[in-house]
Amino acid sequence: MAKGNPIIQFIAITLLSLCLVFFLHSTILRSNGFPQYGNQLVLSYLVNGMLAISIFVSIYIFRRKLKNQIGFLFMGGSFLKFIFFFIIFYPGFKADGEMSRLEFASFFVPYGISLIIETIFTARLLKKRID
Repeated sequence: MAKGNPIIQFIAITLLSLCLVFFLHSTILRSNGFPQYGNQLVLSYLVNGMLAISIFVSIYIFRRKLKNQIGFLFMGGSFLKFIFFFIIFYPGFKADGEMSRLEFASFFVPYGISLIIETIFTARLLKKRID
Protein backbone atom coordinates (compact mmCIF):
# COMPACT_ATOMS: atom_id res chain seq x y z
CA MET A 1 0.00 0.00 0.00
CA ALA A 2 1.21 3.51 -0.77
CA LYS A 3 2.71 5.46 2.07
CA GLY A 4 0.36 7.84 3.74
CA ASN A 5 -1.27 8.57 7.02
CA PRO A 6 -1.35 5.28 8.99
CA ILE A 7 -4.57 6.29 10.75
CA ILE A 8 -6.38 6.84 7.45
CA GLN A 9 -4.99 3.57 6.09
CA PHE A 10 -6.02 1.70 9.23
CA ILE A 11 -9.55 3.11 9.19
CA ALA A 12 -9.98 2.38 5.47
CA ILE A 13 -8.69 -1.19 5.70
CA THR A 14 -10.66 -1.91 8.88
CA LEU A 15 -13.93 -0.56 7.49
CA LEU A 16 -13.46 -2.26 4.13
CA SER A 17 -12.54 -5.59 5.73
CA LEU A 18 -15.36 -5.52 8.27
CA CYS A 19 -17.91 -4.56 5.60
CA LEU A 20 -16.74 -7.38 3.34
CA VAL A 21 -16.74 -9.96 6.14
CA PHE A 22 -20.12 -8.69 7.39
CA PHE A 23 -21.57 -9.17 3.92
CA LEU A 24 -20.15 -12.70 3.72
CA HIS A 25 -21.21 -13.53 7.28
CA SER A 26 -24.79 -12.36 6.81
CA THR A 27 -25.03 -14.04 3.39
CA ILE A 28 -23.88 -17.36 4.84
CA LEU A 29 -26.40 -17.05 7.66
CA ARG A 30 -29.25 -16.30 5.23
CA SER A 31 -28.29 -19.08 2.82
CA ASN A 32 -28.32 -21.59 5.69
CA GLY A 33 -31.77 -20.54 6.88
CA PHE A 34 -30.67 -18.54 9.92
CA PRO A 35 -31.75 -14.97 10.68
CA GLN A 36 -29.47 -12.81 8.56
CA TYR A 37 -28.96 -10.16 11.24
CA GLY A 38 -29.68 -12.22 14.36
CA ASN A 39 -27.55 -12.50 17.48
CA GLN A 40 -26.74 -8.78 17.54
CA LEU A 41 -24.68 -9.18 14.38
CA VAL A 42 -24.86 -5.56 13.24
CA LEU A 43 -24.09 -4.23 16.73
CA SER A 44 -21.16 -6.60 17.04
CA TYR A 45 -19.53 -5.43 13.82
CA LEU A 46 -20.13 -1.79 14.73
CA VAL A 47 -18.76 -2.12 18.26
CA ASN A 48 -15.71 -4.12 17.18
CA GLY A 49 -14.96 -1.66 14.37
CA MET A 50 -15.31 1.41 16.58
CA LEU A 51 -13.20 -0.13 19.34
CA ALA A 52 -10.48 -1.23 16.91
CA ILE A 53 -10.28 2.24 15.40
CA SER A 54 -10.27 3.92 18.82
CA ILE A 55 -7.57 1.61 20.14
CA PHE A 56 -5.28 2.00 17.14
CA VAL A 57 -5.71 5.78 17.05
CA SER A 58 -4.83 5.90 20.76
CA ILE A 59 -1.75 3.76 20.21
CA TYR A 60 -0.72 5.94 17.30
CA ILE A 61 -1.20 9.18 19.24
CA PHE A 62 0.84 7.92 22.20
CA ARG A 63 3.47 6.03 20.14
CA ARG A 64 6.28 8.44 21.04
CA LYS A 65 5.27 9.39 24.55
CA LEU A 66 4.69 5.78 25.62
CA LYS A 67 6.98 4.00 23.16
CA ASN A 68 8.05 1.41 25.73
CA GLN A 69 4.45 0.62 26.65
CA ILE A 70 2.92 0.11 23.18
CA GLY A 71 2.49 -3.61 23.81
CA PHE A 72 0.69 -2.93 27.07
CA LEU A 73 -1.59 -0.43 25.34
CA PHE A 74 -2.36 -3.04 22.71
CA MET A 75 -3.17 -5.68 25.34
CA GLY A 76 -5.24 -3.15 27.26
CA GLY A 77 -7.25 -2.58 24.09
CA SER A 78 -7.99 -6.29 23.84
CA PHE A 79 -9.01 -6.30 27.49
CA LEU A 80 -11.34 -3.37 26.76
CA LYS A 81 -12.97 -5.33 23.94
CA PHE A 82 -13.63 -8.23 26.30
CA ILE A 83 -15.17 -5.86 28.84
CA PHE A 84 -17.52 -4.62 26.13
CA PHE A 85 -18.31 -8.22 25.22
CA PHE A 86 -19.23 -9.15 28.77
CA ILE A 87 -21.28 -5.99 29.34
CA ILE A 88 -23.11 -5.70 26.00
CA PHE A 89 -23.27 -9.13 24.39
CA TYR A 90 -22.75 -11.89 26.94
CA PRO A 91 -25.97 -11.36 28.93
CA GLY A 92 -28.10 -11.72 25.79
CA PHE A 93 -26.12 -14.70 24.55
CA LYS A 94 -26.41 -16.53 27.86
CA ALA A 95 -30.08 -15.64 28.44
CA ASP A 96 -31.15 -19.15 27.40
CA GLY A 97 -28.45 -20.80 29.51
CA GLU A 98 -25.93 -21.50 26.76
CA MET A 99 -24.02 -19.73 24.03
CA SER A 100 -24.60 -21.18 20.57
CA ARG A 101 -22.00 -21.30 17.80
CA LEU A 102 -23.92 -18.61 15.94
CA GLU A 103 -23.84 -16.31 18.97
CA PHE A 104 -20.14 -17.00 19.45
CA ALA A 105 -19.39 -16.30 15.79
CA SER A 106 -21.43 -13.10 15.72
CA PHE A 107 -19.01 -11.49 18.16
CA PHE A 108 -15.72 -13.28 17.57
CA VAL A 109 -15.62 -13.12 13.76
CA PRO A 110 -15.49 -9.30 13.73
CA TYR A 111 -13.30 -9.38 16.85
CA GLY A 112 -10.81 -11.64 15.07
CA ILE A 113 -10.75 -9.59 11.88
CA SER A 114 -10.24 -6.38 13.85
CA LEU A 115 -7.53 -7.98 15.98
CA ILE A 116 -5.59 -9.19 12.94
CA ILE A 117 -5.66 -5.73 11.37
CA GLU A 118 -4.73 -4.04 14.67
CA THR A 119 -1.85 -6.46 15.14
CA ILE A 120 -0.45 -5.83 11.66
CA PHE A 121 -0.65 -2.05 12.00
CA THR A 122 0.73 -2.02 15.54
CA ALA A 123 3.62 -4.25 14.46
CA ARG A 124 4.38 -1.77 11.67
CA LEU A 125 4.51 1.01 14.25
CA LEU A 126 6.89 -0.99 16.39
CA LYS A 127 9.10 -1.83 13.41
CA LYS A 128 9.58 1.81 12.52
CA ARG A 129 12.16 3.67 14.44
CA ILE A 130 10.39 5.84 16.98
CA ASP A 131 12.12 9.12 17.78
